Amino acid sequence: MVAIALAGLIASVIVGMRTEPEGLAVTGLPEGIVGAAALGALELRIDARGHDANAMRLELDGAAVTGSVEGDVVVYRPGPLADGDHEISAEIPPGGPFGWLRAGPGFVETFTVDTSAPQVELTQPAPVNSYRVPVSLRGKITGAQRASIGAEPLTLAQDGTFEITLPRAPVGAELVAVDAAGNTTTVPIAATAQVPRIRAVHVTAHAWSHEGLREDVLELARAGRIDTVQLDIKDEDGVVGYDSQVPLARESGAVEAIYDAPSAIRVLHDMGLRVVGRIVAFRDPAVAEWAWRNGRPDWVIQNPGGQPYSSKYGPVAFTNFAHPEIRRYNIDLAVEAARIGFDEIMYDYIRRPDGPESSMVFSGATVDAAVSIADFLGESRGPVHDAGAFQSAAVFGIASTRPQQIAQDIPLMARHVDYVAPMLYPSHWNPGEYGVADPNRQPYDIVVRSLDDFRRQTEGTGAKVVPWLQDFSLGVNYGPAEVQAQIDACAAANIDSYFFWSPNVRYHL
Repeated sequence: MVAIALAGLIASVIVGMRTEPEGLAVTGLPEGIVGAAALGALELRIDARGHDANAMRLELDGAAVTGSVEGDVVVYRPGPLADGDHEISAEIPPGGPFGWLRAGPGFVETFTVDTSAPQVELTQPAPVNSYRVPVSLRGKITGAQRASIGAEPLTLAQDGTFEITLPRAPVGAELVAVDAAGNTTTVPIAATAQVPRIRAVHVTAHAWSHEGLREDVLELARAGRIDTVQLDIKDEDGVVGYDSQVPLARESGAVEAIYDAPSAIRVLHDMGLRVVGRIVAFRDPAVAEWAWRNGRPDWVIQNPGGQPYSSKYGPVAFTNFAHPEIRRYNIDLAVEAARIGFDEIMYDYIRRPDGPESSMVFSGATVDAAVSIADFLGESRGPVHDAGAFQSAAVFGIASTRPQQIAQDIPLMARHVDYVAPMLYPSHWNPGEYGVADPNRQPYDIVVRSLDDFRRQTEGTGAKVVPWLQDFSLGVNYGPAEVQAQIDACAAANIDSYFFWSPNVRYHL
């Protein structure tokens, strides 16, 4: 009996002296708390080099688990785990008759899982009618280590509440809250700047400088027929019509001080009118010819032979929309105009030239022409909004059904503008378009049907549709009746805004 008791005592002492396993190298276990993203990708690799990897015994929280053997490495992917503390251990049992008395090579590690993302309560701000109006956001965030809106960090009070005033409505922005484990909660900010109603006419720089034409336009405003005037910033010849300080405009000789832009804006604003500045973007003979003469051929759209692409607009008429300097030039003009006081910036000729795309070379282009042009609008939107103006794009009516013809993809472009302005001039449609036999003689029918298509194309983008309508005669005499028919078509399509175009700036409203 004594011998048995002594043997039991010795065994218990030996077992008590047994140490935790150690000696195996494990990689893949992140430091700190394991969040949801890290847990989903968690892969532990245990190097059993010099030992039998197939003999490895794995346990998670005291229960045996199985890894896969890849040569000398055992790979274990835990998968979903409950939040809290966990222990992972591995051991390769030692051999021999007394192997049970000692620990084999192994390891023991503990880690903590936290997959609960921060909770965010956000009071969405009311819509505003200008990007010159600050927007205040307030709410409460629980369980976050840091939070931000874009690049703007949020300061959280001790109870997690916050309030921040942004200089303008942050279109497309998100509030992002992150905890110590990297768990993230993202809440879209629904702050919007809504474009006010637009009932506008097109006015060239020369027309504004002409007292008679200017007075005719102002009389339309006094009579309540219009609430907005569209003034040209840069026209089809590439001429910047006021005394711009944008360096390239001056260096290229594009600036002609035809009218005083700040003075014009004051006059119109004093009358309660809004002012849209039109920039003819990529049809720009002034800069294209200057660039070609001054050793910058890549600023110009070329033909496969390395010469400027010639079109009905002239031998050197289109700048290369893919070139960063050309993009920056147009954005610089837009930002300058917005800071002067233009309420909106509208890009026109934001496209490639007519003709087969295979006959054109866009130096430096890395994406499809339609994607590049939409991306330009994405580049421009932030700077234009920051300068206080809305952004829009005038597009061909046919772009809704034939986007590749001039590289105007309406759904892509609409994501980056406050509104799309399709040119729905009845004289520009082919017979039979949208089932209208003679569009030029059926202005109501062609406008209402094409508007329905543009509304469908822009659905879900956040962009409105504000069409360009026709107040000029081309094949059919246009007067008050034809003008009113187009206005009625807009009303039937539930669109209350429009621009009218007359090349001689004389209107029948």
